[in-house]
Amino acid sequence: MEEPEMQLKVKKVTDKFTESLYVLANEPSVALFRLQEHVRRSLPELAQHKSDMQSWEEQSQGAIYTVEYACSAIKNMTDSGVYFKSIDSLLKHSIAMKEQLNAAQGRRYPAKSRENNSRII
Repeated sequence: MEEPEMQLKVKKVTDKFTESLYVLANEPSVALFRLQEHVRRSLPELAQHKSDMQSWEEQSQGAIYTVEYACSAIKNMTDSGVYFKSIDSLLKHSIAMKEQLNAAQGRRYPAKSRENNSRII
């Protein structure tokens, strides 16, 4: 009879021991320790990724500024077409006026204009 009783006691002890190990292995402090290990291993890589992302952000901000500036310059160039047309018409008008003045001077002072023409050549 002692043997079944002993087996029962051994089973109780092993069950209690297994339960204790299970509780100990899943204790919150062990979980926190494992989290701490994970953070310690992955934090340097995450910090490097963050640094890389900040660098890429700075580069992309610079590129965006450059593109916006170029677009603004191109828009201003297309808008300046009106001014160039105005300058062109004013130049044509001034050339016509100068030709009229030259023609009028040639009629007034025919001898002087011949002298001026010979000096220029």
